[in-house]
Amino acid sequence: MSPNIQNQQDRLAELFRQQDNQIAQESKVAFLKIQSWQFAMRTPEIGQSYLKEAATMIKQSLLSFVPNTFVLSEEGFYVDAIEN
Repeated sequence: MSPNIQNQQDRLAELFRQQDNQIAQESKVAFLKIQSWQFAMRTPEIGQSYLKEAATMIKQSLLSFVPNTFVLSEEGFYVDAIEN
């Protein structure tokens, strides 16, 4: 009796294709945002407002304090103590 081994090559290929398409779309969006940013920086009136908006976004998102327990709970550290 031969062991029951399922070939998941098709599923893995489909997952790879989906992720590749998603990365390609996200890179196109990022490229368009960079082009928009560069165009705005060439225009003095728009450039100043972009810089102000970027500064507020950075201060609100990147520099905000998040406690360690929040990060651990979001990553599922407290869900199952045996696997940790």
